[in-house]
Amino acid sequence: MKRTATFMILTIFLLCSTITPGCIDKSQEQTPESLLVYCGAGMRKPMDEIGSLFEEEHGVSINYNYAGSNTLLSQMELTRKGDVYMPGATYYFDLAREKGLTDYEQFVAYHVPVIAVLRGNPAGITSLEDLANPNVTAILGDPKAAAIGKLGNKILEKNGIYGDVEKNVIARGATVNELVVYISMRQADASIIWEDLVVNSEQMEIVEIPVEQNIIKIVPIGTLTSSEQNDTAKKFVDFVASPEGKAIFKKHGFTTYPDEKYEGEQQWQI
Repeated sequence: MKRTATFMILTIFLLCSTITPGCIDKSQEQTPESLLVYCGAGMRKPMDEIGSLFEEEHGVSINYNYAGSNTLLSQMELTRKGDVYMPGATYYFDLAREKGLTDYEQFVAYHVPVIAVLRGNPAGITSLEDLANPNVTAILGDPKAAAIGKLGNKILEKNGIYGDVEKNVIARGATVNELVVYISMRQADASIIWEDLVVNSEQMEIVEIPVEQNIIKIVPIGTLTSSEQNDTAKKFVDFVASPEGKAIFKKHGFTTYPDEKYEGEQQWQI
């Protein structure tokens, strides 16, 4: 039995060595370069397009991990792996920098919170205050997971209506994309989400929040200190923040950075 097994192993080895060179040592095969990008769920549409374009132009594939900004921060801190971080607000990038996780940063666009309501606005919501009306239901972001959750709470606190609106909150979503699905499926009357996610929607429409009542955030992107391909990661960051990258964000409904309308608004901390 032992001799038979040994003979079979030697036979397989010889076949691999003579008929299909390289089948033993996979490390010698050339594999495409790739980057792992931690990205807030609200930027999925433009970033998917940018990733495909970057791979086409530079031959580097982009692997995205989409989730809530704070969830991604926790993953990065735990694993110490990855190349690029793009949260939904500078607050999370500042935290990452303080933890020694990032070392280069660019600004790309603004995240503008709006009230998303069902198409036709059957609940008659015209302002933040209306979210506190009797019989209105709201689904907001989870402040422990998503940038829009923490920011939505701050907006309500800023306007002195957090307690009244909280009574009407029937659920919290871990990502802003979950909030879009909830409203689209008529699970609630309204939510606070990013403006760009409602553009061209057939199920929802926007109720704008006046600038003086709102808290506008900047979307940053930067490289991670854990990256083993820092030059390539920096090239991707610069590509996203380039006029070419910003044009894609603009196409998907974002206001790109800088913009006079929102100067001075980003000082609010979440």
